Amino acid sequence: MAVIRSNTMEINLAHFNVSIGRQKPENILHSDVPCPFCDTSKLTGIIERDGDIILLKNKYNVIEEADQFVLIEGADCHADIPDYSKEHIRRLIDFGMRHWQRMRISGTYDMVLFFKNYGPYSGGTIRHPHMQLVGFPHFRPELAFSREEFEGLTIDETDGVTFTLSTHPRVGFRELNIIPRDARATNVIADYIQIAVDFIRRRNNSYNIFFYHDGADVFIKILPRFATSPVFIGYNIRLLPSNLKEMRDEIRTIYFESDDTECRT
Repeated sequence: MAVIRSNTMEINLAHFNVSIGRQKPENILHSDVPCPFCDTSKLTGIIERDGDIILLKNKYNVIEEADQFVLIEGADCHADIPDYSKEHIRRLIDFGMRHWQRMRISGTYDMVLFFKNYGPYSGGTIRHPHMQLVGFPHFRPELAFSREEFEGLTIDETDGVTFTLSTHPRVGFRELNIIPRDARATNVIADYIQIAVDFIRRRNNSYNIFFYHDGADVFIKILPRFATSPVFIGYNIRLLPSNLKEMRDEIRTIYFESDDTECRT
């Protein structure tokens, strides 16, 4: 990882291996391409299994300065987080956060990314539900995110875990935040992630989940993906919608005041 410095800006810069990238299968847009995760007997580099949840080394390590890993979320190639039982989503998030923590405290990496891509606008290439862990031995963590991006309108709070709608978005529009006082509260974290994804999927076919840490503090952001605004790409202007309070109230009504939803905590 190179840190690019100038008089006014510092950035983390990684190198993408195009030769390896060309070998990666892609079946989000090209659905006829066979799924590399469905036949688990052909998987290599497996680190740990928990039933049909599998952590393995990424076969296509395209980021030259990093170690990349894949977390296969389950056996169903066409499922997504809103489809999971409460037991499965809680087991998945506990499994993923446990391995994220192990990598972070191993002493090998300055920064460990933990994230999920879903849908054609998310930056992903494989439809089968999975997350990724990426460890950077050299990285400036303070350049990765700002705590202010997790300020927002409170939707709910349970067992020290706060669920908010961002008033300082990282990109713009409806970004949902999860801020636990104790990262071991993985059941509540998992329940809020499932609600956030379900709400986003009602309007968008793509999203990302990003896990961050600052020391022992953990932050999680779930945001929809669509054609990104040119004023953000070109000028770093983040768009805050005028109906945040209405969205907060809608989420409360659907998931915390209704007896009909399957995603209630």
